[in-house]
Amino acid sequence: MTNRDARSAARPLPDRPMVDIADYVVDARIDSVEAYDTARLVLLDSLASAMLAMKFPACVSHAGPLVPGATLPGGARVPGTGHELDPAQAAFAIGTQIRWLDFNDTWLAAEWGHPSDNLGTILALADYLARRSEREGGSTIAMRDVLAWAIKAHEIQGCYALRNSFNRVGQDHVILVRLASTAIATRMLGGDRDQVVAAVSQSWLDNGPLRAYRHAPNTGPRKSWAAGDACRRAVIHAIHAVQRGEPAYPSALSAPTWGYYDVAFGGKAFEFERPFGSYVMENVLFKISYPAEFHGQTAVECAMALHAQVVDRLDGIERVVIETQQAGRRIIDKTGPLAGYADRDHCIQYMVAVALIFGRLTADDYGDEVAADPRIDALRQRMTVVENERFSRDYADPARRFIGNAVQVYFTDGSHTAKVSIDYPVGHRRRRSEGLPLLMKKFEDAMRGRFSGSRVDAIMAAVADPARLDSMPIQRFMELFTL
Repeated sequence: MTNRDARSAARPLPDRPMVDIADYVVDARIDSVEAYDTARLVLLDSLASAMLAMKFPACVSHAGPLVPGATLPGGARVPGTGHELDPAQAAFAIGTQIRWLDFNDTWLAAEWGHPSDNLGTILALADYLARRSEREGGSTIAMRDVLAWAIKAHEIQGCYALRNSFNRVGQDHVILVRLASTAIATRMLGGDRDQVVAAVSQSWLDNGPLRAYRHAPNTGPRKSWAAGDACRRAVIHAIHAVQRGEPAYPSALSAPTWGYYDVAFGGKAFEFERPFGSYVMENVLFKISYPAEFHGQTAVECAMALHAQVVDRLDGIERVVIETQQAGRRIIDKTGPLAGYADRDHCIQYMVAVALIFGRLTADDYGDEVAADPRIDALRQRMTVVENERFSRDYADPARRFIGNAVQVYFTDGSHTAKVSIDYPVGHRRRRSEGLPLLMKKFEDAMRGRFSGSRVDAIMAAVADPARLDSMPIQRFMELFTL
């Protein structure tokens, strides 16, 4: 090696994307009324998804301490349980609850994801910090602050997803949960701009988890706790930066050979469609109707519309044609045996078959008992999934962000149903007014399935008035969901 081959050890300035995140987290003021209104709905929808998930023992097993007895009296509470944990493990537990059923909010662009996953970090750390401050006679944290952090976390994750496809390089979208939650958690701990950059650089040094656990033939339950794992890692990075003084790695993205761009992103730098604001929260998608991977939501809605026409003619079905977007083809178009619920809730054919046969789709329909009905696989074998190019264009259009699907059933006697086509589901921004009462029903039903009637009445009263909710201390809010 010659001197010309050696690389300078002089530290460069931090990569611009890390600085931009730090500037936004530290300085940006969120004034959008619509963003705060939507953030309240995101909070309720996420807690509804979390409490519905607690009906499933596998989720419950992740909601406690990492090892028996590793609790922290006075620490962060885990909703729907009596656990008090350190904030990192509580972030894992809450993030896992929210994501378990694939029923929380969604963001679809070049990358996909679920921005409310970040509430695992935000709720856990805010509860821990507020309870500690209360014991020490300090100030509290209001739910308005929690909503502002949620808006910023949504914005970071969603804006990165608009132009940067991590799935194209085999990485899972929870890399962006870790990124957004790391930045927000660092600021929550009192971190300054340099400390946010330091923590974010650590997040990029982690690289990203592989998507293998989301796709055939390896689909498995890790996809239900991967976001929780990202939430936990974010708290750890934030603590290291603020309380341990861990330094920044300024070219963690751009360093030749060793940086994230060269190692994982084909040497490309990130691209951005817009500066950080509140766009993502204002446009986020809710899963109100069905616990199903979002690219298939409107397909289920189409199938539900056809149920009455086909339920008495199932034996006479020749084929079912499902039209979807290019992303739907890549993620949830599956043939052959499905290995458990984690495979089934990411299979568009399974979702459509259940809706056509039973006129419903619930979390229980992904279980072994329902899946054992031979009519489901028999119908799946007669399905064809094709890309509709208009759906793909509208999916990528920032003015639309549609998630269209169409379903049509053909019978052996030569007849067929009409093609039912839906561009965007109930949870889309364009259907907010239609979706609001359904979302509130989802929340109340989920609460009544977990808590006593008097507790649910108290919860509903607390969330009914936006001003009251905004001013409520986070620790009092979390008390409402503690067993």
